[in-house]
Amino acid sequence: MSELIEIKSAERIFGGGKTLFGKALPAVHAVQDVTINVKKGETLGIVGESGCGKSTLARLLSGLDRPTGGSITFEGRDLAEEARKNPRELARQVQYVFQDPVSSLNPRKKIRTILEAPLIHLLGMKKAEREKRLEELMHAVHLAPEFLERYPHEFSGGQAQRIGIARALAANPEVIVLDEPVSALDVSVQAQVLNILDDLKSRFGLTYLFISHDLSVVETISDRVAVMYFGRIVELGSRDAVFTAARHPYTHLLLKSAPAPGRKAVSGGDREAELPDPYNPPKGCAFFARCPRGTDVCQSAVPPLDGDGGHRAACYHPVEPDTAS
Repeated sequence: MSELIEIKSAERIFGGGKTLFGKALPAVHAVQDVTINVKKGETLGIVGESGCGKSTLARLLSGLDRPTGGSITFEGRDLAEEARKNPRELARQVQYVFQDPVSSLNPRKKIRTILEAPLIHLLGMKKAEREKRLEELMHAVHLAPEFLERYPHEFSGGQAQRIGIARALAANPEVIVLDEPVSALDVSVQAQVLNILDDLKSRFGLTYLFISHDLSVVETISDRVAVMYFGRIVELGSRDAVFTAARHPYTHLLLKSAPAPGRKAVSGGDREAELPDPYNPPKGCAFFARCPRGTDVCQSAVPPLDGDGGHRAACYHPVEPDTAS
């Protein structure tokens, strides 16, 4: 698979600067030094606790926000510059599915009007073309075409999310960023939506960036997994490598906190602590205060993301397979 998106040392800082009287304002590094490539046709799962920077990274990848440092390129073109100069073309290639399916749809407009918007403004389709495309979209997400004449409040959460997916699909994008797309749905409905996403990916050759805090969902749908903590990627590897041979202690803590049938619980250590203060980040590893393997070197500098065979971890003392239990 060829590289589609390339992220180099991307960061996003909120706040900072100075007041009128020269006083420094506090700044929060929501995303820090993220470097990762996304291959065409793959599903990259991004997982971590609330506040780790997942959604901020999702907004950067979709052009809804700009990095304050580093670069993000899409097919060799600078994504932030593309968003500024040609936002319609970027919107045609990269689409976003939001977490709350109902509130992401305009309550005053019928589903037909909502789905027609990208067909008109991004693809320039005529009426006859639009009618055919609308029917195709509804069938693709397993909804009856007569639902086009209804309003968003007339649908369940699962149906509304399928409409959100259809809206993203309408522009014929190459990439769809899915930000917690099933977290607000019942488990049975989650399975239906995930099956639809899997079918659409193979049918239309899509690339997914799947943001979630739910490990079981990420394990089900992803080809590769990036684990984020305090704005940084702390582990990156194939789905099987991360879920069966995790190397970072934080990944083990996540696995322990979300046990799954058939998978042995993994020890995450006994040390407990609050998340680091975002206004006063630690000098070294941000996970040190919660890590059972931490030593003095962990407090000296941020560990680099290292490893062999595509499975990397940002840890000075990574967990080896024979010590994972």
